[in-house]
Amino acid sequence: MKLADSKVSVPGAPAGGGGGLRTGILFILASGFTFAMLDTAAKYLSGELHVMQVVWGRYVFSLALLPWIVGRLNPIPIAHTSNLKLQVVRSLLLLAATIFFFTAIRFMPLADATAIAFVSPLLLTVLSIPLLGESVGLRRWVAVAVGLTGALIIIRPGLGVASWATLLPLATAFTYTLYQIGTRKLTATDSTATIFLYTGVVGALVMSAVVPFFWRTPSSSGWLLMMGTGVLGGLGHYLIIQAFARAPVSALAPFSFVTIIWTTCSGYLVFGDLPDAATIIGAAIIIASGVFVFYRESVAGRADDAG
Repeated sequence: MKLADSKVSVPGAPAGGGGGLRTGILFILASGFTFAMLDTAAKYLSGELHVMQVVWGRYVFSLALLPWIVGRLNPIPIAHTSNLKLQVVRSLLLLAATIFFFTAIRFMPLADATAIAFVSPLLLTVLSIPLLGESVGLRRWVAVAVGLTGALIIIRPGLGVASWATLLPLATAFTYTLYQIGTRKLTATDSTATIFLYTGVVGALVMSAVVPFFWRTPSSSGWLLMMGTGVLGGLGHYLIIQAFARAPVSALAPFSFVTIIWTTCSGYLVFGDLPDAATIIGAAIIIASGVFVFYRESVAGRADDAG
């Protein structure tokens, strides 16, 4: 799963350059489709393997893409970071978000879990106050409240619909939001290649230490799907990097909500799951709130530039 991400930079590629906004939109749409396929494969695999093993495959096999993504850059300078502690903590937060989400889709439909997890942009607005020192106006506070109401409509606590599994996408959103804040801090000093390197290596090392306790020998198709999750995960992050190297985050982030459409389609085609009316209404409210938040950030950014 991939939520709306914070802005990142690609060495040698100026923000807003390259193919421009249209190319950036195509990259962000492609990343949404890629992550939807990743989540579909992970849900399918969780019927055969333990979730921890699925997460292990997603991280270990994504390392195969590092030489291609990093390219011909010297690995020694890439490994140098200005804040090793934050790199590790940020990587662990993304790992936790992955475990929470993969566990969630083991027990609930893809579309439902994805829609709930998309409250992350709203939580980012809230947590940016104490952690990033940003100010939030009344209209964005209202958007946050409305978006969280949308999540409650999907979860429906007290109506016999909610289960412990519905808490997992919320945990995903919370840990992923903290991961985004860490990313924002690191992109001010470290290159994208360095951040990408630590994300993959830390996750692979931790899961390689954990997975022996949960190991089940995969079938041939299981091995192929695990390799596929790694490739899809690495490719999805690469597409995100390329998208935000070409256009502003405020212009691209709303398009990440199309992921909900992809997961709804794949969930129906592969698992026969279709969201009910309450889930559709709640997802629409979350999407509208998220788009409004990004719109307000865009307006505020233009005002700062003009000032």
